[in-house]
This record gives sequence, structure tokens and C-alpha cells, in this order.
Amino acid sequence: MSSLKLQKRLAADVMKCGKNKVWLDPNEINEIANANSRQNIRKLIKDGLVIKKPVAVHSRSRVRTNDEARRKGRHSGFGKRKGTKDARTSQKGMWIARMRVLRRLLKRYREAKKIDRHLYHELYLKAKGNVFKNKRVLMEFIHKKKAEKSRSKQLSDQAEARRNKVKESRKRREERQALKKQEMLQAYEAEDAAPAKEVPAKK
Repeated sequence: MSSLKLQKRLAADVMKCGKNKVWLDPNEINEIANANSRQNIRKLIKDGLVIKKPVAVHSRSRVRTNDEARRKGRHSGFGKRKGTKDARTSQKGMWIARMRVLRRLLKRYREAKKIDRHLYHELYLKAKGNVFKNKRVLMEFIHKKKAEKSRSKQLSDQAEARRNKVKESRKRREERQALKKQEMLQAYEAEDAAPAKEVPAKK
């Protein structure tokens, strides 16, 4: 029985795989042994005497099951932990991520004209001072602040309208009183002038 080392090497080269992946038909050893060129090997591959073995299965089903369990919070107790709390999830990293989220939201709101630059600056400093723990809290604060602002503006507008109304009514009253006073003076003057005319008539 001849060694098929050459044929195996040539077959691996032709099929572009490793030598361990090459299968040579044990029933046709003599015919395979005669093949000493790549062309002959290609013919054998075409005839099915030389085959490339299939890739060995490396199942990930157990890994997927484990990952699914980990997503639910399993396999993460004290016995599974190697690093310290801060090494596993850095406090600074969490802070940076939170700041970036809050500042991005503030920037978007300012560009969309939802908040003015004064409110932006106030909220920026508040975010830096750890007032908002997440985006939802910041958004609620903004809505509350805007509602307060619109309410105070509405109240001030109402007060201004009331003041104007009172001013107008006072002005009208003063005009009426002045007109009345003038009419009364004219009436008195007319009364005073009437007897003066009558006196010479009696003489």
C-alpha cells in the first residue's frame, strides 16, 4: 500500500483547505495513488473519490441559553464577580454618560428654540450639580419650568390688562366729572346772568 501523502497535499491545495479536511476513498486507493498532478486530483474531486470533509459543528446553543439567563440577571452573584464594584461599572464612566445625555438634550432643546439661552445656562449648571438623575427628570423639570413661566406671564398680562382697564375707567370717570362740573358752572353762570338782565326791565 502506497503512501498518499502527495495526493493529500495536492488535494488540500486544490480545495483550499487543510490536509486533515481531505477524505480519500479507501476503496479506490490504487487509482488515487496514480494521480500525481493537480489536474488528476481535480478529476478525482469531480468523480467524488476525493472529498472535502464538512466543517465540524461548534454549537452556540448553550452559550445563547446562558446569555439569555444572564440578561434576566442569573449567574451574576457574588461568586461570579472578580473585580470590585467600581472596576465592573465605573462611577466616573456612569457620570460621564449621564452628563453627555443631559447636555445633548439641553443643546437640542436650545437649537429647537424650546428653551432660551438663560434657561439653558441655568439647567446646564443644575445638571452639573447633580440635580437631575436622568433624562426623564430633566424633561419633566423643563416642562414644569415652562408651565410656570407661561402661567406667570399670563398672570402678569392679566394684571397689566386689569391695570389698563382701571386706568381707562378712572380716566373716563375724571372726564365725566370734569364735564359735569363744567356743565354745572355753565348753568350757574346762566342763572347769574338771567337776574342781571331782568333787573333793568323792572325799572
